[in-house]
Amino acid sequence: MNYQETLNYLFNQLPMFQRTGKAAYKANLDTTLALDAYFDHPHQNFKCIHVAGTNGKGSVSHTLASVLQSAGYKVGLYTSPHLRDFRERVKINGEMISEDEVVDFVASHKLKFEELSPSFFEMTVALAFDYFSKEKVDVAIIEVGLGGRLDSTNIIDPLLSVITNISFDHTSLLGNSIPVIAGEKAGIIKKNIPVVIGEKQLDSQSVFIEKAKSLTAPLVFAEDEFELVNSELQDIYRSLTFRNKKTGENVSLLSDLLGIYQVKNIRTALVALNQLSHLGFKLSPEIIKDGISKIVIQTSLLGRWQRLGDNPLIICDTGHNVAGVSEILKQLNSLQYNKLHLVIGMVDDKDIDEVLNLLPRNANYYFTKASIPRALNEGILKEKAYSFQLKGETYPCVSEALSAAKLAAESEDLIFVGGSTFVVAEVV
Repeated sequence: MNYQETLNYLFNQLPMFQRTGKAAYKANLDTTLALDAYFDHPHQNFKCIHVAGTNGKGSVSHTLASVLQSAGYKVGLYTSPHLRDFRERVKINGEMISEDEVVDFVASHKLKFEELSPSFFEMTVALAFDYFSKEKVDVAIIEVGLGGRLDSTNIIDPLLSVITNISFDHTSLLGNSIPVIAGEKAGIIKKNIPVVIGEKQLDSQSVFIEKAKSLTAPLVFAEDEFELVNSELQDIYRSLTFRNKKTGENVSLLSDLLGIYQVKNIRTALVALNQLSHLGFKLSPEIIKDGISKIVIQTSLLGRWQRLGDNPLIICDTGHNVAGVSEILKQLNSLQYNKLHLVIGMVDDKDIDEVLNLLPRNANYYFTKASIPRALNEGILKEKAYSFQLKGETYPCVSEALSAAKLAAESEDLIFVGGSTFVVAEVV
């Protein structure tokens, strides 16, 4: 099989959560453990850092990877989902795994996959761990796919665990309350392994405290370590100043992650980096500043408050649940523009009404759907949106919706593309 045929095999033969949803989710790690044994436990051959959370785990993972790259380490990075290319999921020092590596991996182990029937995600985790082991990375940043306790990545023994925050997402799988969801995320906390929690939230903090205590895992809440002094958008950078609450010193940074919501993610990463320094990683203040200023450049992170065009300004962002959309709207409200055009599509297992209720009534809407089976039909989305006084037209694909928005918008307007990671994937 060539590369495209290999991808077709993976997408068509193996259950894929991004495409089929709940049917691809497994409530145990049996297949993951069987694959791990088959590959001779490759994750034991490199150091790793585990990152979970509802929102921000991708940005935190890329931030940690960038700083460690700036420090001269050979850094593996495993994230999901991908936007344009499957290989975005598996990188070393910002470089995607090669097409040949993917083809050879599947060809060499196809019979075992057919015997075990792994999900798409289980197979991808096995690919990443095997690749990082063969390439002898110094350290790998491993992002949880879904939840934590039963996620396929949760077989690793990390140096550090990071949980960014907790909000409602994938409630049919993870639970309908913040404490229950937090319990699933807390499943990545390991005995005696330090853990950083990005946000101190009333409904979840006790869950983390109790879990960490039961495992004698040193726990730190990021906001207990640093507080924000100033945050300003300066063209292609966000300028940030944090005060270290213990020393009183200010830490000034420039980041190429431009979203307002990235303030929390950068703070979480700063605390995690401090923990890594205590664990022996050589991370000077200069190295940290360098890595944070070049996150997008060094890791090729896509879809986070990403500028796609000017006159009119076109922005996309992958935020898709209530918490993520709330943060996006804060930033939209901070900008100057004449009219707002929203190109929006959603998947059919999200809290759609709650998200629609947040969106501005005075915008022009272009309802569409991504090219995946889970995408909500654009007509149904329009009907749901109409009940929230959100009005616009429907378009069968994202490219048509964006083209219509560009035709309608004037130079001083703003076009925003989002609502789903998979909508953004079609425009970046």
